[in-house]
Amino acid sequence: MADDRTDCCIVGAGPAGLVLALLLLRSGVRVTVLERARSFDREYRGEILQPGGLALLDELDVLAGARARGAYEHRRFRLVEGGRTLLDIDYRRLPAPYNFLLSIPQRHVLEELLDRCRAFDGFSYLAGTRISELVHHAGRIAGVVGDGPDGRRTVLARCVVGADGRYSKTRTLAGIPAGRLDVFAQDVLWFKLPVPPPRSSPDVRIVRWSGSPVLAYHSWPDRVQLGWTLPHRGYPAVAARGVGYVTGQIGRAVPEYADQIHEHVRALSDLTLLDVFAGCARRWAADGLLLIGDSAHTHSPIGAQGINLAVQDAVVAHPVLLAALRSGDVSAPRLDRFTGQRRRSVERVLRLQVMQSRAMLSAGRLATAVRPRVAKLLSHTPLYPKVLHRIAYGDRPVRVAADLFTA
Repeated sequence: MADDRTDCCIVGAGPAGLVLALLLLRSGVRVTVLERARSFDREYRGEILQPGGLALLDELDVLAGARARGAYEHRRFRLVEGGRTLLDIDYRRLPAPYNFLLSIPQRHVLEELLDRCRAFDGFSYLAGTRISELVHHAGRIAGVVGDGPDGRRTVLARCVVGADGRYSKTRTLAGIPAGRLDVFAQDVLWFKLPVPPPRSSPDVRIVRWSGSPVLAYHSWPDRVQLGWTLPHRGYPAVAARGVGYVTGQIGRAVPEYADQIHEHVRALSDLTLLDVFAGCARRWAADGLLLIGDSAHTHSPIGAQGINLAVQDAVVAHPVLLAALRSGDVSAPRLDRFTGQRRRSVERVLRLQVMQSRAMLSAGRLATAVRPRVAKLLSHTPLYPKVLHRIAYGDRPVRVAADLFTA
């Protein structure tokens, strides 16, 4: 069994894990990242970056390289019901240069981040390695044990960061409850269809009709990504009616894609069910351990907040971890300074997502009657720019602590 020693061991090579790795490397910290997947060549659902995430990636000199691999700008978000646009959110009302949404394959962002991390001698990347144990020493977490292509490996670290997603194995091994909250009334069936590239900046849309709403947006290079919302835990009843029923319902909501839906969705296995729930772990820190991103808090796909929050978490965690490592104090109270800075913002984003979900996705006569009036009121009040800014940038400004960089 091979052993490694490092300053910080990060479990999970998603946006949170790799952004944090790059920040720490640029501050002179040795970093080892464990990632259970062997490559980034797989399907992702979170592919939209909000302006806040764009700004932070640009501060890290990562955005341009990731965009050069392929992406689409989206200038507007529209809520459409019965062929009528109820809500038209124009991102061009935000200050340039980040006044748009960016649909970009997540692997483009991750590959660019990983390339930047590999430029540092203090970086080690263990692909295809699954965490199986936490190492404990002197009353704190002092490393991890992982199983990978070359067998079992122990990584001893001054601090461990769990950035391994909503079903975090790191969090489970630490005995921290996930804090699941079933506050959303919908689940989502996701799939992609081949379509010609858009000729101009396309919109991100939620399309409502007599059935369940459908989320639609163009995905690089020649795909459209569709998400059909279902009542929470209602998939078994829908599946029992067969794939023809499902494709028929979705095709009526987005008739411009009906032919492609019937051609490419031949079985229910061609669709991916996303169990939509929120979660907020009871604790985000333990002695020698910090949880960030979906490992600490899980969100709905509504409002495209996932990558934004992950990147913001990494940026806020960077100075906290650096100070802890430099002082030699990686106790829970010291690492919990991150929790103090982020929990309130994360909870506010969650409340906003719940309101968005109820306003745009809820069904019933009352909701259908009230929705156009609420949308019109929102569009013509001072509340509109405030809501747009919070969706785009989060609860409060987050900036990269570049003054801590040593390389």
